[in-house]
Amino acid sequence: MSTNLYELLESSSSASPEELKKAYRRLARQYHPDANPNDPAAEAKFKEISQAYEVLSDPERRSYYDRYGVDPATNRGGGGAGSPFDGSGFGDIFETFFGSMGGRSGRRGPQVGHDTEIRIAISLLDAAFGIDRTVTIAVPVGCPDCTATGARPGTTPSRCPECDGAGEVRRVRQSMLGQMVTSSPCMRCQGLGEIVASPCDRCRGDGRITDQVELTINVPAGVDTGTTLRLSDRGAAGPRGGPPGNLFVQIIVEDHPDFVRDGDDLHREVHISMAQAALGTTCVVRTLNGETALTVKRGTQPGAVTKVRGEGVTHLRTRSRGDLYLHVVVDVPEKLTEREEELLRELAALRGDEVAEAGHDGLFGKIKQAFS
Repeated sequence: MSTNLYELLESSSSASPEELKKAYRRLARQYHPDANPNDPAAEAKFKEISQAYEVLSDPERRSYYDRYGVDPATNRGGGGAGSPFDGSGFGDIFETFFGSMGGRSGRRGPQVGHDTEIRIAISLLDAAFGIDRTVTIAVPVGCPDCTATGARPGTTPSRCPECDGAGEVRRVRQSMLGQMVTSSPCMRCQGLGEIVASPCDRCRGDGRITDQVELTINVPAGVDTGTTLRLSDRGAAGPRGGPPGNLFVQIIVEDHPDFVRDGDDLHREVHISMAQAALGTTCVVRTLNGETALTVKRGTQPGAVTKVRGEGVTHLRTRSRGDLYLHVVVDVPEKLTEREEELLRELAALRGDEVAEAGHDGLFGKIKQAFS
């Protein structure tokens, strides 16, 4: 993170969960990669605000961040590079100033592979109930020819003579505080502790190749656009047999033609005729996982809202579900048959309603008639 998490969401530490959610949704729409094609800055901003909201939307992680300025899940905070909360941990800060002391030094060995990030799009139905999505990604994996050693088949890596296999070089110097021991990665073996004299022809000594890997991702119910899933040890393999990094999966929930999502709640329109609104009716409305009957009372007005409990989206961290809100829309016919118009005029006369004359559309019809 390059700044304070609250500042990323343009909010304050006193903001309520609902205020944070509104701020996140507004910024996510503004910086979403689909709305800013070929804009790396917008994509980076989208990633930052998504990660910030992931922390602040979790009450426990937010409480820990408010106390210590760091995310307990990643040990990262809002101080930026070089900050005590940039993910390096206090041990690395100690070594930065004083070096490795005594027993703190150890063999570095194979390096961990880098983290990988992908983005998948799912439907609102998949987001509401969860889904197992199979994807194929190109990622570094262990070289099968050399079994990830980096050495040509029939040969083996040898111990680095510079660091004697430790992967790091230690130096002792005198200072005003006494004898200080510092350590740094061995430049000759790049901290691996081994030298490959005869590199593998296929991976050229790296111990890995890029291959297509098929993964099944369990997307839990309740995710929303901006949710990031972390799959441990499913990222790129490390060089020369090093452990793999993590895979981060960013979720994009596609818009639905009928439903509009607001957190765990859903909204949809229900269209009825003027006669149905005036006289009442019962209509069948489709929900995400079935159908429900909506009773329209006599005299229902346009914009009336009915709540159907438990027909929304499953909450991400519980088994409860949000609600479905049905918004009544009264459709006014644009064209009428002669008989329909006759009946409507009779009704208007009975109710004393003033309506346009037959064949004329109000004031403009009268003007047109005057010049005809």
